[in-house]
Amino acid sequence: MSEDTKAATTATTEAVADSATAEDTRVAGRPEGSAPSRRAVIGWGGAGLALGAAAAGGAVALTRGASDTTVPVAEVGAAVPFHGAHQAGIATAVQDRLHFAAFDVKTKDRAELIQLLKDWTRAAERMTAGHEVGDGAYGGLAEAPPDDTGEALGLKPSRLTLTIGFGPSLFDGRFGLTDKRPGALVDLPKFPGDNLDPARSGGDLCVQACADDPQVAVHAIRNLARIGFGKVAVRWSQLGFGKTSSTTPDAQTPRNMMGFKDGTRNIAGTETARLDKHVWVAAKDAPGQAAWITGGSYLVARRIRMNIETWDRTPLAEQEDIFGRDKKEGAPVGKAKEHDEPFLKAMKPDSHVRLAHPDSNAGATLLRRGYSFTDGDDGLGRLDAGLFFLAYQRDVRTGFIPVQTSLSRQDALNEYIQHVGSAIFAVPPGVRGKDDWWGRALFS
Repeated sequence: MSEDTKAATTATTEAVADSATAEDTRVAGRPEGSAPSRRAVIGWGGAGLALGAAAAGGAVALTRGASDTTVPVAEVGAAVPFHGAHQAGIATAVQDRLHFAAFDVKTKDRAELIQLLKDWTRAAERMTAGHEVGDGAYGGLAEAPPDDTGEALGLKPSRLTLTIGFGPSLFDGRFGLTDKRPGALVDLPKFPGDNLDPARSGGDLCVQACADDPQVAVHAIRNLARIGFGKVAVRWSQLGFGKTSSTTPDAQTPRNMMGFKDGTRNIAGTETARLDKHVWVAAKDAPGQAAWITGGSYLVARRIRMNIETWDRTPLAEQEDIFGRDKKEGAPVGKAKEHDEPFLKAMKPDSHVRLAHPDSNAGATLLRRGYSFTDGDDGLGRLDAGLFFLAYQRDVRTGFIPVQTSLSRQDALNEYIQHVGSAIFAVPPGVRGKDDWWGRALFS
């Protein structure tokens, strides 16, 4: 690599590090000395928001091969870096598609589980960079199955992120982790109105795959499940589309399946002070053997079924009273613009925004990354659709639990929704380098 190329690459790294994702980011290329995969040869891809290039002043560039030529990231696409202090897929700019999977651990061998986590990490490094898993989908021994399933061949990286979490059941004594269970990894209480399906709840492990191409996200989960065959099994999974929250400043706020803007006051990936206060676990939060979670977060996943047909017959004025915002602009009651500070007392006491607002919950604030879903019909001619709610926080005891307690008891929206799936996971900090792996601090 020439000195000019090294300088260009360094400049790229420094520019992207200041991007809207607030991640420790850099443009991901192929590992030095390795052959590029077919996906890499065909071309890198992604949306214009990839790596927050605009926030970096539009000067971000990607070095092409060993030449000194640089081209804008927006033209060639880019991968979201896998390594960093925090896992990607939390404060990262929210992608368009989701494949979320919870796994049960079948092996009882601690060493075998550790090796699986190492294998998963290496596979995640490759897939998020746009490479095939292992030796690829073809060209290997004809008598053996290929290392990669192949359905992502020729597709761009699509800002794929993979985020792992550990459920409370992983700390049940099978692997000597009982004393390492953090105090904040609590079993969620049963909230009023819950109708939880055990087959859609819980899990020893979870992996959240987000990407701008649904096939890239599905490919990632499929290959991790294949690698884990015999050691883990998928307990439940959920596909999502139409992100319902944004972590990107100034981006248009997405709408949920009820037609209302969702996540107006969500934490942005650039708000490092709010992330430190509300999302990342601090050292003082996890003393002793629970220190492995420092720099990580806690994830609550809830499958929320919406009674779409009933909602669609509800008058507009009533819909707006239920949410506490107008449907067109998303402005709070009595205000003109979406981002105007809401006057809570002007809203009905049982309005969703009023009850969920931090001022109504001792400052409790969540980073939301939810997605809409439609899973066909329920056999009775009703659409099985709703919100797959994903929220990251520093402590669920001061985050999700008090907020959901308030909502479950008083929210007027409860007439139109029902929580049917639930899970909680401790999300470890990021993988720091090639010798690190998912969960290393937990199992060390």
